[in-house]
Amino acid sequence: MSQDSQAEIEQPFITHLLELRDRLLRMVVAVLVLFIALFPFANQIYVFIAEPLMSHLPEGTSMIATQVASPFLTPFKMSLVASIFLAMPIILYQFWAFVAPGLYLHERKMIVPLLTSSVILFYTGMIFAYYVVFPLVFGFLTGTAPEGVAVMTDIASYLDFVLTLFFAFGFAFEVPIATIVLVMMGVTTPDKLREKRPYIIVAAFIIGMFLTPPDVISQTLLALPMWILFEFGVFFSAAFAKKKDDEDEDRDEQPVYATGAAGSAVAESPENNTAAESAGEPAPERPWYDTDNKPLKYPDDFVPLTEDEMEAELDRIEAEEEAEEASARSASEVKTEAQDDPYDDYDDHSGDGGQDASATDPVDVKLVQVMEYREENNLRAARGLLYEVLEEGDESQIRVARNILSQLDSDDNDII
Repeated sequence: MSQDSQAEIEQPFITHLLELRDRLLRMVVAVLVLFIALFPFANQIYVFIAEPLMSHLPEGTSMIATQVASPFLTPFKMSLVASIFLAMPIILYQFWAFVAPGLYLHERKMIVPLLTSSVILFYTGMIFAYYVVFPLVFGFLTGTAPEGVAVMTDIASYLDFVLTLFFAFGFAFEVPIATIVLVMMGVTTPDKLREKRPYIIVAAFIIGMFLTPPDVISQTLLALPMWILFEFGVFFSAAFAKKKDDEDEDRDEQPVYATGAAGSAVAESPENNTAAESAGEPAPERPWYDTDNKPLKYPDDFVPLTEDEMEAELDRIEAEEEAEEASARSASEVKTEAQDDPYDDYDDHSGDGGQDASATDPVDVKLVQVMEYREENNLRAARGLLYEVLEEGDESQIRVARNILSQLDSDDNDII
């Protein structure tokens, strides 16, 4: 590989790296700007986060700091994490802007609402944890303390505890998005998900057991929303699946095209028959289509040729073609000699316009071209020419075309 070609390959990769670097820098800048804005209020933010526990502590008790740097580092950590949470829309937008050029149009249309709903559901999970789960969990935990034990939680341990719950509930609320994405990717279907509902419920409680503290309240409060959100995901994914099925049906109902040797495509559908009739022309007969526009409906009296009969028929066609080509060459030579004769201008011709009546039959040419396509394994082009032979050929040529189509169908069934 030359140095120039190597440079052409490496240049786009370097360009993508530079763009990725710019996107990451923007994410970091967004987080830093929010952190600088929130850090002066770090203590107030921590008090707000600790309110669910503080309201359930016994009178005369409070939270404590067991480490020397905890009074500074814990609010600092709280502000940094809050900055990342608040910058999540900007982070996801930068990620989207980086991958969008490599996506198809329909993928871009789907990713934007999915990302938006993912952010909303993540924040909803955090809000649910703060206003519903925390009061119940802390009320239960502080109420079960043995007599004579003062509940005085360390501020660093409390922060780790609530961040774990925030992340757990935030990601648990993404279940509808995950369900819709799996259905859109064809990994599963809404019906299969409904059949596996008992396993999903058990899995929700197992996930709640691992993601939440060792108490049944937080586990249940995480498992139940996951189950409910799963049902929502199945409901909405069914709409996406129905839309996809409708698009597939529309695609299947598109007209079938027969491609000729010159590469032109002719629509073979009932609409063409209607258009021909409206123009005052009789609609062309299409013996290989039934009323539902399904291809290759053979007559009841059709009997496929044997291999020997097929070979003999093809040999006959090739022999006729060679004879016609030889006749055409002979006629061309005679015509050339006549043009060289100076007295030929005085002859009285019949005025056929110089056309040769023994020109090669175009239908036979197409049949020979079909055999070449079969040898090249270009079955689609072969079928297109065979459809034209069925429409243009005589009885013998149509019989050969039907036999070849029958063999092609037999080969397809063997492959399947």
